[in-house]
Parts: sequence; structure tokens; C-alpha cells
Amino acid sequence: MLWRDRILRLEELILFRLWQLSLCLLLEVGGELMSRINGFVGRRNFLKLAGVGSLGIGATAAANVILNGEQAAAQQQSNTEKKPQAPKPVDPQAALTRILEGNKRFIEGRRLNPNQSKLRLQETAEAQYPFASILGCADSRVPAEIVFDQGLGDLFVVRLAGNVASDTAIGSLEFASAVLGSQLIVVVGHAKCGAVSAAVKGDPLPGRLSSFVEEIKPAVESVRNKTGNLIENSIAANVQYQVAKLTESSTILKGLVKEGKLKVVGGRYDLATGKFTLVT
Repeated sequence: MLWRDRILRLEELILFRLWQLSLCLLLEVGGELMSRINGFVGRRNFLKLAGVGSLGIGATAAANVILNGEQAAAQQQSNTEKKPQAPKPVDPQAALTRILEGNKRFIEGRRLNPNQSKLRLQETAEAQYPFASILGCADSRVPAEIVFDQGLGDLFVVRLAGNVASDTAIGSLEFASAVLGSQLIVVVGHAKCGAVSAAVKGDPLPGRLSSFVEEIKPAVESVRNKTGNLIENSIAANVQYQVAKLTESSTILKGLVKEGKLKVVGGRYDLATGKFTLVT
């Protein structure tokens, strides 16, 4: 009987232990299932995601400290960052040299395409400081930034048919010179200019086409009796006429020229070669 009692107790103990293990397993599986259903990540699953044990927790904590530190430093730098100061204006002769050298690179196929990066785009979004101004013709074949090999914010460009110094053009150039600090204005005429040709012919024009042609006629008349090709002579004469008109019609530009803070020049652009030549 004694051995039988011991065997029965042992069986009961084994059954009890098996019941305990089954219950624990059931609770664990059920808990994990509920965690997945509810979208909640328990402690054990978190440790698995973060890297099992204290090593994973330490790595996660260290990453958070570094990330938070970088964000705080970036925020502090953003708060203390100052806008760049306006550069010193480029003097007239240096500005003209940059224009002529850029055109030389263009015709020789050595364009640098300067100041066209994303950084330059962001810089000019804050302010503009063009080193020169252009009064050019609206002709699509004479884009100033390309033929003079310049970039964003380098040139203040005003373009009208016949490169005429209209009241609006003069006002724009006054702004560029007196406010933005540009110390050079270049009047850019070009070969085969349709506006000049129309002024030479003198035929009636529809709509508002005659508005800019009338601005060119005085230049044409000044060389009508000159020997040579009338249209070519008129193109050069128109450049000279518009250069003179800029300083004669504007007290602001005239004053800046007198102070040595502005130079106004003109030239002719050749459509076939791409060469820009000063007209004196």
C-alpha cells in the first residue's frame, strides 16, 4: 500500500505540473495573439524589435540621444543663422570686363555656366545683387545670360523690341542702379534687327507696333545720308542713341554717372558668330 500511495502522489504531482505548464503556455500564446490583434507591441516583442536584451535597449537609447542632439543643434543653428550681407558692388570697368570675357567664352565654346547651382538658386531667393544691367532687344536669339555666360542673379535684364530706352525701361534701370547697386548698363543691339528694319522702311504698322519703331526713327534719320548699308548703320546709330537717351532722360542715372558709380555703354551682337562688339 505504501508504494501504491507514493506512485499515486507522484502521478498527481506530474499531472499538476503538466497542467501548470499548459496554463502558462496558453496564457503566453493568448497574450501574444491579443497583442497582434490590438496592434500593441508588448515588452518582449519590443525587445525583439529594438535588439534583444540590454544591448538592444542601450543602442536604441543612444540612437535617440544622438538624433535629439542633432535636431537641437540644427534648430539652434537655424535660429542663430544670419542672412548673408550684400556684396560690394562691382565697379563699372570690372563689370564690363566680366561681360566681354563671358562673351568670349561663349563664342569659343568654353562656357562656364556660372552661378546656376541649387545653392545659388536658394541664395538669390533671399535677395539679388546683379553686377550689371542689360538693355537688350526682345529678339529670342539674343538671351543675355547665355551669350555673356552668366548665371542666376548676375544680370538685371530689360528687353524690348529694338532695345529702346522707353520710360518703363528707364525706370527699371534706375531701380537696378540706384537700389540694387548695379554700376554698369550695357545696351545690346544686334544684326538683322526687325525693329530697326521697320524704322528704316517707315511703312505704317498695325496695332502698337509703331510705338517702339517711333523710338528708333531719330537714330535712323541721323545716318540716312551716310555711306554704307543703311540698316547696319542704323543698328549702330540706334545703340548710340539709346545710350545717350538713358543718361539725358534720367536725373538718377545722370547723377550716378557723374559720381563715377555708373557707366553706360552699348554694342552690337552678331547673330551668326555670337560676338559682341562695343559701339563707340
